[in-house]
Amino acid sequence: MEHEQLLQASTELMNHSLGYIRSMALGCAAKLGVADAVHHAGGRATMDDLRAALSLHPSKLPYFLRRVMRVLVASGVFAHDEEEDDDDIYRLTPVSSLLVTATGGNGGTSRLPFVLLQLSPPLCVTPATSMAEWLTSGEEETPFEMTHGAGLWTVCSRAPELGELFNDAMAADSAFIMDVNIRGAGRQVFDKITSLVDVAGGTGAAARAVAAAFPHIKCTVLDLPHVIDSIPADHRGRDVVKFVAGDMMDFIPRADALLLKFVLHDWSDEDCMKILKRCKEAIPSREAGGKVIVIDVVVGSSTQAMCHGTQLLFDLLISTTLPGMQRGEKEWCKVFKEAGFTDYKISPPW
Repeated sequence: MEHEQLLQASTELMNHSLGYIRSMALGCAAKLGVADAVHHAGGRATMDDLRAALSLHPSKLPYFLRRVMRVLVASGVFAHDEEEDDDDIYRLTPVSSLLVTATGGNGGTSRLPFVLLQLSPPLCVTPATSMAEWLTSGEEETPFEMTHGAGLWTVCSRAPELGELFNDAMAADSAFIMDVNIRGAGRQVFDKITSLVDVAGGTGAAARAVAAAFPHIKCTVLDLPHVIDSIPADHRGRDVVKFVAGDMMDFIPRADALLLKFVLHDWSDEDCMKILKRCKEAIPSREAGGKVIVIDVVVGSSTQAMCHGTQLLFDLLISTTLPGMQRGEKEWCKVFKEAGFTDYKISPPW
């Protein structure tokens, strides 16, 4: 290897090994609410604006936050202008606008709770740091289980604060994904149905989005008892959707259509087939208009390097946390066919 190639390889290796610092900088900005601070400053905020809005401790000099912002600017999360007086001006980009929680900041589709989940030490980060130890250890099903001594669903049911973090993230993700689907080509999938069950639908964000866009569709949410119990009773009583506590492995209420949004990637092929067989029992025949709507990743469906790389990273995250995986089209086809479905259609949401 030539000297110049050796130095380039060393630089690339350092960049990869320090990649977690970029994620931690994003987590720092997310927790502090930097995107909201920039938004409330009219879309352009100086370092003094940020210091005042974020209530930083007086003993913390501004240089550290400037370093955090410099990394995020280099990553494209924020934009930066330098004024003639050398004052730094920070602006939102399309990426950081998704971290704004204020009404009107991004159409009400903030991704902040989902980012906070992905950067959560107990739920995602610590298990991911244990991959090598898990690969050489005993019988634990996932690195998450090795870290916590129990699976994700059990941990979330035992620790209300972690359950709330997870449910808030799923609700934010549902609001974003359903907005994209209902506004885009995915809207047509809801044609000609009058009832829908959101299977493992959490606190009901996806079902509410469907009910709001299609008032004639009677929407029901099925999830585990501890998830349903986390929703205040008075909210459930006034909600436009109905909530049913239960285990999808045992029972799914009947409806014209069933929605599985980012559910099947949590499960092994064997469990996916069990879930899909339950789904098949709960819908009318294909000729009568019955359908199962699966919103999930199809690995390899995009030729864009960023999109494909994100699919692979998310697949690895899922595999450290749960016994599931992200699937390519051939893997999806196998699961559908073995569950008894004779056909399927893959449609992009836009």
